Amino acid sequence: MNILIKSATIVDSNSSHNGKTMDVLIENGIITSIKPKINTDKNVKVFEESNLHISAGWLDMQVNFCDPGFEHKEDLETGIKAASFGGFTGVAVVSSTNPPIHSKSEVQYIKNKTADSIVDVYPIGTLSYRQEGQDISEMYDMQQAGAVAFSDDKKSIGNAGLLMRALLYAQNFNGLIITHCDEKSISQDGKINEGETSTKLGLKGIPALAEEVMVNRNIFLAEYTNASIHISNISTLKSVELIRQAKAKGLKVTASVNAYNLALDDSALIEFDSNYKLNPPLRTKSDVEALKKGIADGTIDCITTDHRPQDIESKNLEFDNASNGMVGLETAFGLINSNKGKIKSETIINTLTINPRKIFKLSNVEIEEGKPANITLYNPTLEWVFEKKHICSKSVNTPFIGTKFTGKVVGIINNKQSYINKY
Repeated sequence: MNILIKSATIVDSNSSHNGKTMDVLIENGIITSIKPKINTDKNVKVFEESNLHISAGWLDMQVNFCDPGFEHKEDLETGIKAASFGGFTGVAVVSSTNPPIHSKSEVQYIKNKTADSIVDVYPIGTLSYRQEGQDISEMYDMQQAGAVAFSDDKKSIGNAGLLMRALLYAQNFNGLIITHCDEKSISQDGKINEGETSTKLGLKGIPALAEEVMVNRNIFLAEYTNASIHISNISTLKSVELIRQAKAKGLKVTASVNAYNLALDDSALIEFDSNYKLNPPLRTKSDVEALKKGIADGTIDCITTDHRPQDIESKNLEFDNASNGMVGLETAFGLINSNKGKIKSETIINTLTINPRKIFKLSNVEIEEGKPANITLYNPTLEWVFEKKHICSKSVNTPFIGTKFTGKVVGIINNKQSYINKY
């Protein structure tokens, strides 16, 4: 694979070429030359687009590829296609499969099945055995097999003692614990955010407090154990404040937010579209602004897609009975970039590249001569309409068909392979 990328603006805080418009020559998967102008008579494929930007390959910390067990919704192959279209050269798959990723066998299954892919797939093992919330899983064995972190995904750890012991145990092998925060005794069977919209629609609300109580508890446990903890799926103003305070104290706390919580508020639910039924739920406009500020000032480290395929039978129901989630890989960048507000473009790229790899303790990816080519290509100003034909997932649970976005992924290069969007 020999490719010459012409006149691309490099967006990479780790690169000495950051902010420069350069030609980039890639030979046999290695970046061999970065110069203002490269002329070559070698057998190379020349790639040139208007307003082309390139960054280190994007990494999504939270996707559900449903494989094994729920392949009718998604499988590893179609998930990788969705990731490629969305500009992601790496994804971390959550443990909510059947069986869950709770032993080295499931980790090895995922690693082996995706070994030759253009997208690097990183399994996240369960924190508790079979996600049952009772006993610690075989975390060390899973890490040795290739797991990058441990989490029960959207099953919040109600047992504080279990989480404390997991935080202590993981320090023995430098493991990362990821937690979703939802105090079930408060949220109970809520459907959407508790507030004006839930009252108008007559739907049972999920108080912001349910998240915030758990965020506070988990920060306390991280402080007590002097452990690293990653808090995923934050969605409220108070959660941002709690994490900001924890970081100011020097605690080893990181956090991520889902793209849809940055872009949408609960007023989107007024038509009872079940594609907007999500976990965490869409919150208020004040929460959205607080989340954006949290990204801008570094309180929130990463943006995730929370790609959650659901089949028609799971979504085409009365709102109360519909499953949570939307597919998000294909629309993530357009959604974020179109709704970024005052967030700097380079900050967005850092949340998709440098920060997730640092949290997972993966090697840096840099756009420098002599480095392997792990690159995302995109145009941040191109306007385009998302259509059903753009969905690479097996599932189509998205409310964004027909939506105009600003910012489009052009393609990815990774593992000596290239993918260029056809549309």
